Amino acid sequence: MKKFFKWFGIVLGSLIGLIVLVFLGLMLKGNSMLNKKYDAQVEKITIPTDAEAVARGEHWVMAECIGCHGHDLSGGPFFAAPFGYIDAKNLTSGKGGVGSEFTDEDWIRALRHGVGSEGDSLLIMPAQFFRHFSDEDLGEIIAYLKTLPPIDNETREPSFNPLGKALMGAGVFGDSVVVAEYLLDNQLENVSCPPPGVTAEYGEYLVNVSGCRDCHGPALSGGKSADPSAINAPNLTPGGELVAWEEADFIKAIREGEAKSGHKLDPAQMPWEHYKFFSDDELKALWAYLQSLPELATTLP
Repeated sequence: MKKFFKWFGIVLGSLIGLIVLVFLGLMLKGNSMLNKKYDAQVEKITIPTDAEAVARGEHWVMAECIGCHGHDLSGGPFFAAPFGYIDAKNLTSGKGGVGSEFTDEDWIRALRHGVGSEGDSLLIMPAQFFRHFSDEDLGEIIAYLKTLPPIDNETREPSFNPLGKALMGAGVFGDSVVVAEYLLDNQLENVSCPPPGVTAEYGEYLVNVSGCRDCHGPALSGGKSADPSAINAPNLTPGGELVAWEEADFIKAIREGEAKSGHKLDPAQMPWEHYKFFSDDELKALWAYLQSLPELATTLP
């Protein structure tokens, strides 16, 4: 019996030691990911200054950015868990805001490459979607951001404890946290935009820049984002519940956050509260694209 307990203790101690070593290895990997520097090659993009371009940029920002950075774009707490937190940046030129120090190149680097002005990867910054913006649209977005009134709000730098770093090193959060690393291995050759209009082609462009595939899956047949709190996102192809919808039902769901069935859409899961700023024509283009997709069976995560 003594021999049994002796060997049991040795095996148990070895297992505990192995677990500690694996944990430390993952923690060091996560820490390395957070501290890695990136040399993003920034494209030359013309930043317009005319009122019409700035207004178009504001339209994009309202539809794409306020969900994280707030309606006044001054940022604040965005993600918090027992293992760490991330604040959305203050985008204005007020105290604590990046707008007071960002150059045009810095804006492009952040929006298209997910890299900060110091070469660090921005966290949970959807550059993997925004990189699909055409040069013209991206230029108009930056033009508007440069006109924001200053708002003082000093946000915190991201922080992860050892558990958070280990989870990051294990890839639990997917590609959406340290986005620069993902973009480094998944470059786009040409960024272009079809002519704006109520067409399936333009609807596909809107889907790409808005990150719909992150939740609804690569084929939009259903999926789940890497967010631990995410729920299963529905199938948006004609093989899903939208087969019984009309264009007006889709527009109402995005505008008012209510499905045809009467089900209220949770804005934390389906960010309709900023997608509602898309124009009628843009929502019709989105609908046209979804209707053009093949009828696919629902994909379960």
